[in-house]
Amino acid sequence: MGSRVRVWLNRTYAENVFFMDQLRNNPQRRPVEIHATHGDADSPILAAADTAAMEPEGLSRAAYVEYALDQCARHEIDVFVPVLHQSAIVAHRAEFAALGTALLAPPSEAVAIFHDKVTAYQALQAVGIPVPPWWRVRSEEELLVAVEALEAAGHKACFKPAAGAGGVGFRVITRAPFSLMHLNGFPSSYVPLSLVQDALRGAEKPVDWLVMPLLAEPEVSVDCLTGPDGRVRMAVGRTKNGRRRGFTLHPTWIAPARRLAEAFGLHYLTNIQFRMFGDEPVLMDVNTRPAGGLHQLALCGINAPWAAVQLALGEETGELIPSHLGQDYAVVTGPRPVRPVTLPQQRAETLPTATAPTTEAAVPPVAETTSAPATESALTPTVTPVITPAAAPAIASGIAPASTAAAASANAAIAPA
Repeated sequence: MGSRVRVWLNRTYAENVFFMDQLRNNPQRRPVEIHATHGDADSPILAAADTAAMEPEGLSRAAYVEYALDQCARHEIDVFVPVLHQSAIVAHRAEFAALGTALLAPPSEAVAIFHDKVTAYQALQAVGIPVPPWWRVRSEEELLVAVEALEAAGHKACFKPAAGAGGVGFRVITRAPFSLMHLNGFPSSYVPLSLVQDALRGAEKPVDWLVMPLLAEPEVSVDCLTGPDGRVRMAVGRTKNGRRRGFTLHPTWIAPARRLAEAFGLHYLTNIQFRMFGDEPVLMDVNTRPAGGLHQLALCGINAPWAAVQLALGEETGELIPSHLGQDYAVVTGPRPVRPVTLPQQRAETLPTATAPTTEAAVPPVAETTSAPATESALTPTVTPVITPAAAPAIASGIAPASTAAAASANAAIAPA
């Protein structure tokens, strides 16, 4: 057992409670203490940490960097996993290193390229990695040009912010007029073109959208782990086709992901997403942060968060090859504790079951969970209570084999990768 490692996760996705679990359950049994900060007092990230603090609101990017440096010095952070203001933080890597803190994030040049999807697509085309047709749109006129070109080629048009993470702001354009069809059932990502035009006419400033064809499944998210020497240590694809999830090592997805990670210096944990454009796999997005579903690789025998921390500490991991490809699974919802309102910012020790109070007041509040960005809600997927021997590894990973997930909840929410 080695010396203690102190890790900080700043404002991040609620799913990263599983990232924290995997750090603590590392194969070397190294003691890990986790510091977490967030803007939402009810984020389960705060409850899962050893120490936690609310982040100040309204800080500029420069002020946030100063705040981050202070947190690292005050809490003796060994490894910082930045999500909020990642690009500003990595630009000050040397200042964090002077405090003894390693940043688990790519170099600033790589973060800058992939922060803007248009810049990223241009860079990817230059090295021969296929991307779908795309238009950068800032006005109603530019939107109509893009939509009409895509529809003339037989495609549905969709758009998303040129800079952004996850599915925030993603919409599919339809020519159908707004009607009760759009009000029945659950909210849809489909939006009538006429409403989009109205919104653009009334906007106070130009939008910055990427318009492209709606790409088909399967979606394959390749989780990569790359050392600071630029050599890829791990590349495993997670497949998504409707509710069903699975794993792949097929070169169709893995080869371009490895080439991309090495060519652009995507150090540490990144996520590279592909979908189908007709019969051709094309790159959809590159995330310069750990994916929310990274913990699912536990079904393949891989603890990717801990391997990344080892690399950040200067320890060699060797090649991480799955011992097996886990069975297909589905993501379901479930509860995860949040902090009581009056709880100090230090995690209390869990009482033994035999002596734990049983009064209602002693039961920690929980958040009913599904996957969502940390800025929207404190929601995160967890394992279904229906457990079979094949499902046992999923307990630590928050996932369930597809065969048990359906029995657990017919209305289980599907979480994004």
